[in-house]
Formats: sequence, C-alpha cells, structure tokens
Amino acid sequence: MKGNEMSLAKRAAAPTPKFFRRVRTIGLCLAAVGGAIIASPIALPAALVAVAGYITLAGGVMTAVAQVSVDGE
Repeated sequence: MKGNEMSLAKRAAAPTPKFFRRVRTIGLCLAAVGGAIIASPIALPAALVAVAGYITLAGGVMTAVAQVSVDGE
C-alpha cells in the first residue's frame, strides 16, 4: 500500500463528514422501511414487495458508502 491509503477498517472508524452522516441516516431509514414492508405479516401485492426489496438494497448501499467516506484532509 502507498503511504496515504487507509485500510477499510480505518476508513470505517474515521470521522464521517456531516453530509455523509445525513446520507447514512437516510440510507438506514430506507433500509428499515423496506425491511418492514418485506417482513410484514399481512399479504401485500408482489410489486410492492419487489419495490421494498430494491429500497432495502439502495438503503444498504447508501449506508455502506457513506460510512467509509472520510474527510479529504
């Protein structure tokens, strides 16, 4: 590794910029809403469950990307 590169563990533990903290929170909310729809005990239309799966995936990706973002300083 070069001298200025960080490992994934160090990036995840480093402080996250304010914008990406908001993105992470939004991603967590999307993942929670999608997961709640998927796990719903009542029968829902298949299209709604499929969309909930995509929402959950998007929320998870947003959260992961935002968590490993660090300040450029």
